[in-house]
Amino acid sequence: MKKFDVLTPVGLTIGVVMLFFGIVYNGGISGLLSFVDPASLLIVLGGLLSGLLVSFSLKDIKQMARVMKQSFSSDERKLQDLIDTFVHLSDRARREGLLSLEMEIDQVKDRFLRKGVMLAIDGVDPDVINDILNAEIAAMEERHRKGRAILEKAGDYAPAWGMIGTLIGLVLMLKNLNDPSTLGPNMAIALLTTLYGSLLANLVFIPVAAKLELKTEEEAFLKQIIIEGVIGVQSGQNPKLLQEKLSAFLSEEEREAKVNELRGNGAVDDEIH
Repeated sequence: MKKFDVLTPVGLTIGVVMLFFGIVYNGGISGLLSFVDPASLLIVLGGLLSGLLVSFSLKDIKQMARVMKQSFSSDERKLQDLIDTFVHLSDRARREGLLSLEMEIDQVKDRFLRKGVMLAIDGVDPDVINDILNAEIAAMEERHRKGRAILEKAGDYAPAWGMIGTLIGLVLMLKNLNDPSTLGPNMAIALLTTLYGSLLANLVFIPVAAKLELKTEEEAFLKQIIIEGVIGVQSGQNPKLLQEKLSAFLSEEEREAKVNELRGNGAVDDEIH
């Protein structure tokens, strides 16, 4: 189940607030207006959009907002809960057979887990299950990579167009040195386009792409655990042994937390350590 990831908006807000504070601290509120230049913004945004239109299809660009939205949500599934699910499935499968899991599968919300268990119930060979589910992981990673590629390219193009705007401003300034009234506006274009491009790249596009890459790695990691669990359930592994096997994916802190929980419930078993 997805939940709102507060760290993304907090990070963006901190960056904007610190930038705002740095400007106001040195130049006051009036100094803030010096950093607003529509011409510079048009150069960066226009150049960025043109670069993306050349590099990607219209379908990919339309999905850019949806891709960025993913950085504002996180999967609240806990690894320990996933392990407990497989221990329960394994216990029931050993007592009542794999077909009994059909009654359990309707309650499973994770589509990938549900598909894996259904393949196990259908008696598909473990190697084939492994191949099918790993192919799905590879397809998921490729879809996510294509979504991130737009943001990564935007992170490359924004500073580049900022530098182009700087060159435009410098050329205009040098051509009109005999007219002092044009020096200020042309210098503003020269400097602010670089600022705008760098801000968009390093505050928005690159950090969001990095976060999406991390989320993809975490999702692939969970799916690999699901594959191990499904094959363990199908092969009729002892629930205790399956729990021990899947617990290898837990961090040391998560293992200690589980042991402490069991101790608090008076159900700790030496095999868990």
